[in-house]
Amino acid sequence: MLKIFKVTAILEGISYLVLIANMLFLKSSNPELYHTIVRPFGMGHGVLFIGYIILAALLKKSQNWDLKTFGIILIASLIPFGTFYIERKYLENNA
Repeated sequence: MLKIFKVTAILEGISYLVLIANMLFLKSSNPELYHTIVRPFGMGHGVLFIGYIILAALLKKSQNWDLKTFGIILIASLIPFGTFYIERKYLENNA
């Protein structure tokens, strides 16, 4: 399950960055293209985000994460590039 969590973390981070880039670069220049891209990536990111949170909760006990580590892992999903940091710092040596 840890490998699935690692893949989910990376994909969630990428989808978050795509949404931010879309918001910054496309919204003002081409509103029609903006809405065409936001819907599929927004839905995908939402599913990945929920999957990330659920998998983190399931892995908390098996990985022996204390409350502080678990909180950092959850908060990282809200910060751009945060899931990449988590994958590198907390998950790299465990797989």
